[in-house]
Amino acid sequence: MHRVLRRGLGLALSLAWPIGSALADPPFIPWSALLPGLTTTYEPSSANVCQSGQLACVDSVIAEMTTRFDALEARCDHAALFALTYLRTTEQYKVAVLEPGFFSDPAFINHQDANFAKQYFDAWDAYHAGNPAGAPRAWQLAFRASEAKQVNGTGSILLGMNAHVNRDLPFVLEAIGLVKPDGTSRKPDHDQVNAFLNRVVEPLFDEAAARYDPLVDDTQLNGSTLDEVALLQLLVGWRELAWRSAEALVSAPTPEARAQVAARIEQSAAIEANLIIVATAYTPLSLQQALAELAGLPVEPARLLQALADRNANLLGGLLGTLLTPGATLRDRYCASHG
Repeated sequence: MHRVLRRGLGLALSLAWPIGSALADPPFIPWSALLPGLTTTYEPSSANVCQSGQLACVDSVIAEMTTRFDALEARCDHAALFALTYLRTTEQYKVAVLEPGFFSDPAFINHQDANFAKQYFDAWDAYHAGNPAGAPRAWQLAFRASEAKQVNGTGSILLGMNAHVNRDLPFVLEAIGLVKPDGTSRKPDHDQVNAFLNRVVEPLFDEAAARYDPLVDDTQLNGSTLDEVALLQLLVGWRELAWRSAEALVSAPTPEARAQVAARIEQSAAIEANLIIVATAYTPLSLQQALAELAGLPVEPARLLQALADRNANLLGGLLGTLLTPGATLRDRYCASHG
């Protein structure tokens, strides 16, 4: 019965997320049918709707995300929270890209959207096909945290965001190109994404709290409560860093220099992931695993101390469970009855 109630709630909540008129939607093409011809090269004349940046590509991405999310949601998988986050963000992206003038080159951004989503799909598929090493380290940490139910709801969202923005985005931006054919920068369109993200965060937190974790916007991170405003500020900062990292990749004078930049991106994302786990881990064991990995990474002592202070605040605030009931158990029970 809970599953039926959950579907009903999901439908009701989804009505608050406009995704454009169905009359304007082009014919649907399954994501799997687009993969053979999808590369990072934007080709406006390509028959592949993602290669050419047609709106049908966005619909295919949303459909693939929905299929994957539904499977996670049905079993209250802790990975469902980031899957929901990414799905709602992409739905809102479609709204934005349909607004005349919102992006200067909407077809190119559609192409980027597909290549960006592919990074997440590929990492997920590699990890869950028994090849964890096939996923970047930041994704390994995010997927393991969901599998082992290591972190609270906020941690689940942040681990996915960190892996996708701090790790994936620089490489996608480098691959698709930072400048237009006329030599002007694509940075204005990159920054314009922040405008529609501002529309996503508050309803996303409301839905996440209603379905999965009522304390999702109460967690302390970096010394303050990570509410809607703080999350948006964090995400905007990460996206700016991703652009600068992409610039460093592009401007590297030699393959060796580029490899060093790439290694720093991977390492920084892994550090960020472990700091998130430190602050949001349900159990001392998960905390110790993160601390052990951080011991071998060049993390700033002040950042580690802040993450530990955040964890203490979250413990005292009851955000990581109670003396009688583990946090993961509370989260699972809530999802089963409210999801």
